[in-house]
Amino acid sequence: MTDDQQQPAASPEPVSPAPPARPAPPAQDAGAAQDAPRAGDDGRDRPADDGGTTAADAEAAERERERASAQGRFREHTRDPLGDEQGEDGPTDLAAASRARRSTRMLFESGRDLVSFDRSSITSAHIGDIHLRLDGRRAPGAVIRGGPVPEDELRRLRRTHVPPEGYVRLRTALRARRLLVLGAAPGTGRTSTALALLDELTVHGPGGPAAARVRRVQPDVRALTEQLGDGAARDEEGGGRTATGHLMELVLGPGALPPEEMDLDALAAALDAAGAYAVVVVAVGAATGPLLTGRYGMRCPPAPTDELLMARLRALLEDRVAGETGGLGADGSPGAPGAGPGAGPGAGGGLGGPGPGGIPGVPGADGSSGAPGAGPGADALADRALRLAGSAAVQDAVGLRDLRPAEAEVVASLLAGHLCGELSRAELLAGCRSVAAAQAEEWFAGVDRALAAPAAAEQDGRPVRRNAAAVFHPVAFRIALAVLGGASHSAVAAAAHLLTWELSVQSDPDTTPSRPLFCDDPETDLALSRAELRPGKVEVGGAEVDARLIWYRGSALPAAVLAEVWDRHFPVRAPVVRWLRLLADDPRPQVWMRAAVAAGELCVRDFEYGWAELVRPLAEAAAPRRRIFAATTLDQSAGHPRHRAAVHRLVDDWSRHGSKALRWTAAMALGYGNAAATAEDSLDALARIGVRDDGEQLAVASFNTVRLAAGADAPAVLRRLETWTHHKTAEYQDLGLVTAVRLVLTRVEEVLDGADGAPLGDRGDWPLPAALAVARPELVRPLADLLWTALHTPRSREVALDALESLLRTAVRGDGRPWTRPGLAALLPAMFADEHDLRQLDWLLRRMMRDPDDPLPDAQARALWWLAEAPAPSGEEERDG
Repeated sequence: MTDDQQQPAASPEPVSPAPPARPAPPAQDAGAAQDAPRAGDDGRDRPADDGGTTAADAEAAERERERASAQGRFREHTRDPLGDEQGEDGPTDLAAASRARRSTRMLFESGRDLVSFDRSSITSAHIGDIHLRLDGRRAPGAVIRGGPVPEDELRRLRRTHVPPEGYVRLRTALRARRLLVLGAAPGTGRTSTALALLDELTVHGPGGPAAARVRRVQPDVRALTEQLGDGAARDEEGGGRTATGHLMELVLGPGALPPEEMDLDALAAALDAAGAYAVVVVAVGAATGPLLTGRYGMRCPPAPTDELLMARLRALLEDRVAGETGGLGADGSPGAPGAGPGAGPGAGGGLGGPGPGGIPGVPGADGSSGAPGAGPGADALADRALRLAGSAAVQDAVGLRDLRPAEAEVVASLLAGHLCGELSRAELLAGCRSVAAAQAEEWFAGVDRALAAPAAAEQDGRPVRRNAAAVFHPVAFRIALAVLGGASHSAVAAAAHLLTWELSVQSDPDTTPSRPLFCDDPETDLALSRAELRPGKVEVGGAEVDARLIWYRGSALPAAVLAEVWDRHFPVRAPVVRWLRLLADDPRPQVWMRAAVAAGELCVRDFEYGWAELVRPLAEAAAPRRRIFAATTLDQSAGHPRHRAAVHRLVDDWSRHGSKALRWTAAMALGYGNAAATAEDSLDALARIGVRDDGEQLAVASFNTVRLAAGADAPAVLRRLETWTHHKTAEYQDLGLVTAVRLVLTRVEEVLDGADGAPLGDRGDWPLPAALAVARPELVRPLADLLWTALHTPRSREVALDALESLLRTAVRGDGRPWTRPGLAALLPAMFADEHDLRQLDWLLRRMMRDPDDPLPDAQARALWWLAEAPAPSGEEERDG
């Protein structure tokens, strides 16, 4: 094939209409060439004319040196602004960091100042005859260590208890062995399940109204064994049994040992001899592992949330019906006035049947008055309550995927109170928000109380050092999960161990913390922290690999945990700040970017403290990643209206009077789009940073201008770039030209910060101009004019040609699949609209075809030529070259 056959033939005249006349390129450097590359020009230097004089040769050489110097300076300005971050950690992956930021902000965006992080002012509610505490703290002595379980409590349990999955298997094991060690996370209904099992198996036992069938006993296995032995002896002498079911809640503190297997065997034998049953309730964990894997151990799964909430709602509304219509039936269910023994729920307007009428005082479904017989019945109220519970507003306010029994009781009471007119909608939502806050408060209340107690002494008189790491690891894991939720399990676990160290040192600075190496129990961490693992992907060196990602089972828990730690436990702030600074140095974007977003939310709670301890020290750091961390923290704080003005003023001051590091940080903050009041203000500040000190920070200023161009303010950015490129001073011209070239070299995923489903969101690997041309056709003309100016300005021409070449090569992927061809089909005709421009494209395509390392195939070159010379209408087949 001849050379002419390999080269796309130039069309004699453009098919597309000629565009409006473009403004002339900016003023050129002295001695720079004025003409664009000519078709067939290979760009190599040519020898001087033999007829020229020596002076002319010297002048030409000087002009060439000046041209090369100007192009060299321009190429230096187009460098990666993070390119100088070359250490053992490698460069920062901005695309991965942007994706990590998007996923993390989703955890904190709901409701902003109204919902996220704010504890509700409601701490209790009085609904009908029921008084509920919504606070996570328990009153002293609330847990009964010993004594009979009242029959009315067992009766209520029979009405409201929802059997968990595997309940029949638990009952079978207890009946066969007489002893069951039941393990689950605190608050998941393990005690209710234990009582339900004992109640069911002892309902026909010798216990009666005068002798409780079920008792709570002290957490001492040997003492219970002895008590049962004494009771059996009394039975042989003619005495009666006083109880047949025993509930023991075993709490194992740090250093405590679980009962031996032989002790459990002795207890099982004593229970069998006495005809009794016992359930030992324990929390899952390393200390109770031997118990749960032994002969008597079984895990108790949580009850389904929907059934749990429905049962609580039914019980509450039945109580309300009973209070209005005349008491309970013989089995404890509501009955009609005058109903005799045996009257069930369906006999008097309960949930078992349609009922004769409504509830006095309850507004009707149509807003009518609550007169007797006019309002909805209990069934109708239950249906309305369930629909309300499933509404987006209530679901977002609760923010938990699974409700525990006590939480279901609270939510059901709030729903019933709202439907009965006792709580307003605002009070309902505020109470729902308190559920997650109460869980966080319960997790962190008095964690280190055992460490603060006087130390016991060993036999040799030396004090016993409590293991602070064992105490702090569960809470450190919860904090790490709140900060890094959505990251890999290994990243969260490593961060949790790092925070455990910081907490231990803060608690006991004179002792070097120790951490056993083989004590981690991932299943226990998940259960105790209400977390879950999901299969997913993480990025390693730009490639995605499989990983196990970890999340809280509830969108409200991350904010609730951080608010609890930051607001209610001030001494914890110092180790947490040190820990966040360490995470800022982590090379993995999934770690340092998530930590930066969480740090911004912490600053919202106390901006003065966050500014002094986190933002300002990191903003002046030498490492660029730390400065990006500070910029991200500021941007996240600016997302909250009450701090937006302060952030705007700080960033503006940095852009005007800050040090070099502070100006760099300000530029990165401005690129997010929230650090200034308007897009024009952001561009003004970026221009001040870019043109100062002979363009020393032009690279970072242009990069963040491109970030703004990827958002909703793209038209304003492109207009400003046109103004810069035709400015009277070279510094502003360079800023505009460098930004134009960087625009071509930037992928969407490196700068896009919108949510999934955004116009550019599905084109993450596209060059930004091509993606904008498809998603926003009105930007094609200003984009084309901007790139045309860069191609026709001598000092930017070489770099712009290289950038254009990289853009053209994205038309088709390496395997032949289409890529950015629709974007090029919109851009190229607008860029190469006349004969001179088409000759320039012809020259560039020829150069790409002769590239020794990556020659452009003939078919692709012809296709690109036809895209520019005669674009096909939408839907028309591409013309054969």
